[in-house]
Amino acid sequence: MSELPVLTPTPAVPPSQPVVLVTGAAKRLGREIALTLAAAGWCVAIHYRESAEDAIKTAADCDTHTAGTAIFDANFEDEKQVKALVPRVVAHMGRLDAVVNSASSFVHDDARTFSYALLDQLMRSNAGAAIVLARELHAHLQTRAATGAVVNLLDQKLWNPNPDFLSYTLSKAALECANTVLAQAFAPTLRVVGVAPGLTLTSHLISDDKFKALHQLSPLGRSSTPQDVCATVKFALENQSITGTTLLVDGGQHLMRFERDFSMM
Repeated sequence: MSELPVLTPTPAVPPSQPVVLVTGAAKRLGREIALTLAAAGWCVAIHYRESAEDAIKTAADCDTHTAGTAIFDANFEDEKQVKALVPRVVAHMGRLDAVVNSASSFVHDDARTFSYALLDQLMRSNAGAAIVLARELHAHLQTRAATGAVVNLLDQKLWNPNPDFLSYTLSKAALECANTVLAQAFAPTLRVVGVAPGLTLTSHLISDDKFKALHQLSPLGRSSTPQDVCATVKFALENQSITGTTLLVDGGQHLMRFERDFSMM
């Protein structure tokens, strides 16, 4: 575990400038969230696990909007590393006002292949890490007599379940439940909000043509785009009256019934 500021010397974060930690921000949706928040004036702490080069590129791009971006590595399956992450960010950047939990492990299993080992792994990385980060952020905010927010990225499939990716689904269901519990436990200092996208980005499991067709399977004829999700995360961070709930951003896919996960269709 190491701390690698992207640009040296890193300018001190002005006292009036909010700082947000975006987990899993080296690439894909986490990167887009980091860039959106940097463009909105947030100083961004970028978490990554192994994608150091991608994290450096994301940080450099964020710095074109708001100076002071830094990167921090942590393995979210290791509780000690997760617990240390908020203090590391505060020590380097001077403060922390919000966390966006975009990092997520996604491994296929189902009822026939289910194992304690995979469930434990995904519960640690997808649910446990977000809970620990919320706790540590709450403790930091209390030392400043300040308020802040946590936004947890969820999944529309919690409202539209299918048998695929069982352990992943259970880990996200645990995090969705934690939204309510944490919002109750940490109010009024910390707001906790879920954002549940639909099919947003393609992957190695879905071809471009298949993604285009699947993306249209919703009551609105389109699922979420990265821009949709980023705008919702920004809204959740800025709106001071939202806590303990989840915003579904999926074109209504959660209203439909799918027998398989999109990647298995």
